[in-house]
Amino acid sequence: PPGRAGTRERHAAPPRGGRPSPGDIWWANVPYEDRAEVKDRPCLVLAVRGDRATVAKITTKYHDERAGVIPLPPGAVGDAQGRPSFLQTDELREVPVGDFRRRVGVVDPVLWDQVRHLAR
Repeated sequence: PPGRAGTRERHAAPPRGGRPSPGDIWWANVPYEDRAEVKDRPCLVLAVRGDRATVAKITTKYHDERAGVIPLPPGAVGDAQGRPSFLQTDELREVPVGDFRRRVGVVDPVLWDQVRHLAR
């Protein structure tokens, strides 16, 4: 289920919805910063290099003390409840392409212009 924490598992099959591309929003197994576990959560794909993607995680919790938090429109991550979501641009993560689970859509072009440089 979404939001579930767990240990990293490898998936042999390609993700549902094809291969992630820069500018896509996906649900994926995104690693935590401080432990060797992953959380199934939405993320914005910033770059794809080989079998790994650089992503910015998306959360429903707003942290005003963090730099680089950008509000997203309700429903941007395919959440059935339509909760507000926030892109966290201050901590990028590397995610294996096989850990992407479900493509939600493409980020707004104006927002993409603001963040596309982060993965360079």
